[in-house]
Amino acid sequence: MARKSRKTSLRKTPLKTSGARSSSRAGVTKRPKAAARRDAADRIARALETIAAAMTAASEQIDNHAVMTHADAFVWHPDGRLTPVPQVSRVDLGLLRGIDRMRDILMENTLRFARGLPANNALLWGARGMGKSSLVKAAHASVNVEAGGRLKLIEIHREDIESLPGLMELLRSSGFRFIVFCDDLSFDGNDASYKSLKAALEGGIEGRPDNVILYATSNRRHLLARDMIENERSTAINPGEAVEEKVSLSDRFGLWLGFHRCSQDEYLAMVRGYCSHFGIRLDDAELEREALEWSATRGSRSGRVAWQFTQELAGRLGVRLAAK
Repeated sequence: MARKSRKTSLRKTPLKTSGARSSSRAGVTKRPKAAARRDAADRIARALETIAAAMTAASEQIDNHAVMTHADAFVWHPDGRLTPVPQVSRVDLGLLRGIDRMRDILMENTLRFARGLPANNALLWGARGMGKSSLVKAAHASVNVEAGGRLKLIEIHREDIESLPGLMELLRSSGFRFIVFCDDLSFDGNDASYKSLKAALEGGIEGRPDNVILYATSNRRHLLARDMIENERSTAINPGEAVEEKVSLSDRFGLWLGFHRCSQDEYLAMVRGYCSHFGIRLDDAELEREALEWSATRGSRSGRVAWQFTQELAGRLGVRLAAK
């Protein structure tokens, strides 16, 4: 019996020693891993602090008020930057045909605003390619000459419209006057960013700055898709109130300027105006035939189609599109 117990004790002892060794090895391996993790966390924290400091320094270096003196037109970025546009893509005001009434109204409104008189926000809506955005840029260029360069044009992209209140706050303290321009403005689906636009136009306790006016172009008179309005009517408890809330956005624009499809005579007048301006010479009967054929292949008549035909004709005849 004594021998058996002795053997048993001898067997058990190595097992304990083995367990102790394995546990001690585990402790040895765990300590470096924990230390490595702490070192990695410290390095990440230091890197984040460096990045944050660099971003803060970069943001402090942005002086938008100084940038405003470098150009007449800018693009707004939602991170708070104004990027100067050295050369604006525009056409001369005299080349815009078939929209005389809308041109005169917008020019008068812009002139009043540049002179410090009351003026309205303007919504230019209607048929595509009829010169809505071209009119805004041409009106700014023309009026800015009289204003001595004090009238600035700032473009804000549709997807950045939620940052419009921040832009308004930046411009409020400037000595310049600004046309904030949003091209092809519309809202679809459950997009609620139109509420930011409503507040920036006429809402809020501060209101729109006196030195800022907003011009927008859209293919839709109410800026909202028809199915979006109909969905509101069908799902709301009070359909009338829901639709009113949506349609009230366009009511914030004091001027509604409608652009409709041009007639054949107006289209040909646009083509002839472009050809005369750029020195493109072609027999009038041949010019008319080719211009009508071009519009038939495009399926529409508009200022854009007339310009595209002019580019095609100038390229074929070897004429550079520089004003004569």
